[in-house]
Amino acid sequence: MRWIALVDGPDHVCCRYRLRAFEPFFEPYGHTLKYVSLPRRWWGRLGLLRQLRGAAVIVQRRLLARWELALLRRTVRHLLFDFDDAVFLRDSYSPKGTHDGRRLRRFAATVRACDAVIAGNDFLAAEAARWTSPQRVHVIPTCVDPALYPALPPWPFAGAVQLVWVGSSSTLRGLRTIAPLLEDAGRAVPGLQLKLICDRFLRLENVAVVECPWSAANEATEIAGADVGISWLPDDDWSRGKCGLKVLQYMAAGLPVIANPVGVHVEMVRHGETGFLASTPIEWVDAIDAVSRDPDLRERMGRAARRRVEAAYGVGVGARRWLELVDRLEPRTSRTA
Repeated sequence: MRWIALVDGPDHVCCRYRLRAFEPFFEPYGHTLKYVSLPRRWWGRLGLLRQLRGAAVIVQRRLLARWELALLRRTVRHLLFDFDDAVFLRDSYSPKGTHDGRRLRRFAATVRACDAVIAGNDFLAAEAARWTSPQRVHVIPTCVDPALYPALPPWPFAGAVQLVWVGSSSTLRGLRTIAPLLEDAGRAVPGLQLKLICDRFLRLENVAVVECPWSAANEATEIAGADVGISWLPDDDWSRGKCGLKVLQYMAAGLPVIANPVGVHVEMVRHGETGFLASTPIEWVDAIDAVSRDPDLRERMGRAARRRVEAAYGVGVGARRWLELVDRLEPRTSRTA
């Protein structure tokens, strides 16, 4: 089948992890996948329709106007919507609050127009199911390939532990929120370091910050070279729509994870087995102190974390779910008849 994905860009993080990662699994079944950046202007979108005629189209994350949906519906063979964020809301830090009536109306219209909706987690799927038949809604988590994360020796300085956080400048605000508890941990754990893999950085007084500019080429190696991954989300519906990519990257690299119990953190991090779920500042400091004092604990948790990714969030898992969905849309018997 000929698939065309309308995306923010072929190198956008969502496209890379939620579509491009599955290409090697699609090709043996005769599927081709082309990525098209959705034009910003309406006349560009009208011109795009000629390319889409007769194709199966995946709209990724973008909420289209009703006239665009109507034209797409008449033009394409199948129409799907893939999303891994609460696109029907504003983000956690919006001064207007998270509710946005316009986004919600567009989201509802998009979901109703599609043959299938692919949500990155159960929270997102439940919202989509409010606006269409639940049978049209499918959960395919964001997936990673553990083979891309090298097995590296622990942070080489005796007595020092290196935390790692990966993200963008937009999500760095969450890390700034927990800066006080990181400072407390720095006072409790001698030599504590924090590697930031990002396009911007912050400074801490009691924790040595290692600035590591993000790049696709070095991301996996830099994560794998640390000791413990950390993640924190505000306790709101925008955060419950997050699909936990950074946590999956830490786990794929064989690192234990410390995170707060919000959204997919609760599903991904098994407390005491693959890391710790910490709510209060004291719990965070205790968790960081525990993994800092016990290298064997870090190793056991890291191995368990990687096994969990391989079993539930590996690219092969996601690809199988995509192929099952495609067969529901167009069974192989009808395609080969």
